[in-house]
Amino acid sequence: MSNTNLLGSEEWAVLGTLDPVSQGAATVYTDDVDMSLFEQVIFVVQTGLLGTNATVDVSLVSGAAATPTTLITGKAGTQLGDSPADGNNGVQVIINCRGDELTEGHRYLRGKITVATAATLLSAVMLGKAKSLPSSDNDLASVAEIVA
Repeated sequence: MSNTNLLGSEEWAVLGTLDPVSQGAATVYTDDVDMSLFEQVIFVVQTGLLGTNATVDVSLVSGAAATPTTLITGKAGTQLGDSPADGNNGVQVIINCRGDELTEGHRYLRGKITVATAATLLSAVMLGKAKSLPSSDNDLASVAEIVA
């Protein structure tokens, strides 16, 4: 049960980001997360306008050391495409992951986004619930302000 006296920013830290960008065809990653410090994370990716024939793949990867690259089983979204029937402009993909879902022997995690064919507007944020509160002690240095 959650303590209603805690602020959301005390329970959840900003761990990784991909700042809003027109991302060309490439694979990009969020910052690394040391999951020995966290119970769980939420990876949220937002798309804007997908480029012509673009596809976007969103997943979580883990590794025994920093800069992990091993796909975590079951932690990938369905590929997004740009056709009007797909309806993938201005959508979000959310992937949840608990520490015990990492590949055996892995400690680090990061979000992975692969854009293919054409530039696509997107952004991402990884939030984590720390094992020791306040989680905000683990925020990225780029967090400019927390307002209660």
